[in-house]
Amino acid sequence: MKKQINLLLRWEMALVLFLIVEIIFFSMMNPQFLNVTNLIFSMNDYVYIGLAAIPMTFVIITGGIDVSVGSVIGLTSISIGVLWTNGMEVWLAVLIAVAISACAGAVNGGIIAYSNVQPLVVTLGTMFLFSGIALVISGGNSASGYEGISGFPDAFVQLANGLTFGLPNPLYFLIFFLLLFAVILSLTRYGRQVFLVGINMKAAVYSGIRAKFILIWAYVLAGVGGGISGVILTSYFSSARADLGAEAVLPVITAVVLGGTSITGGKGTVLGTGIASVVIGMMQYGLQMMSMTSQETSVVVGFILIIAVLLRLAKWNNIRSFVKFRSHAE
Repeated sequence: MKKQINLLLRWEMALVLFLIVEIIFFSMMNPQFLNVTNLIFSMNDYVYIGLAAIPMTFVIITGGIDVSVGSVIGLTSISIGVLWTNGMEVWLAVLIAVAISACAGAVNGGIIAYSNVQPLVVTLGTMFLFSGIALVISGGNSASGYEGISGFPDAFVQLANGLTFGLPNPLYFLIFFLLLFAVILSLTRYGRQVFLVGINMKAAVYSGIRAKFILIWAYVLAGVGGGISGVILTSYFSSARADLGAEAVLPVITAVVLGGTSITGGKGTVLGTGIASVVIGMMQYGLQMMSMTSQETSVVVGFILIIAVLLRLAKWNNIRSFVKFRSHAE
């Protein structure tokens, strides 16, 4: 009995139960929601959230935050378009664009590691910096319109729109990211040091951990996550735009916090972030099927973020002790 209670009290299991309730609720509101094919292919609309949120988990575990992720997505997208229209092979353009996103993350991490400025302030500044660079590049190539740069090769478009063994390709990217970053966080020395830096930076430094190195690489990983997310979105829409990902910040950070990562650092799991990404994506899909606008959907996601933070700050140990006490009493 105790094992079952502890399992139910695990945050990830609570998220799975919430996801089931969410699916039942939206199915009751609109019977078309429970179409399995629609549910699977709807993941194309929100898989980018998970791709950006999973590496972001590392940043928030260190006690930081990166609100420039949306700008990195746009910068990656327009970089692919501009490099490709200037004669570069599209896959080489993708590699260079992802490298640019890693450099953007390194800029964030470097400034944060070697200054006393808060991560929120630094990444707020770089958010405008990266966004501005993307707009300048876009304007210089006459691609500032709504459609941006289009006409990509079919092989690139199929990256996000194609199927493998009957399932959409982005789903495989999400599973690969989930496994890769779960292994890095849970089974490597670097992953353990990420937690130590988030729990107590000074203690980590006194223990001989290269805390600045850990911090910088956490932001580099977050930058790469934003870059891969930008690649998938560009392929999905078959269009490179500077404003792609402009609305990604809120759902990405919400996915990390809702997934159980402590906003103050030191705690978190990649699995929780992955499940929370699906929860948020399903919610956006369900709300859109109820004819809600993207602005109204953002209100709901913002509300979820507040609830998630409050729940994470709740004294769950006291609740566990109360449940154990009742179990012994029975």
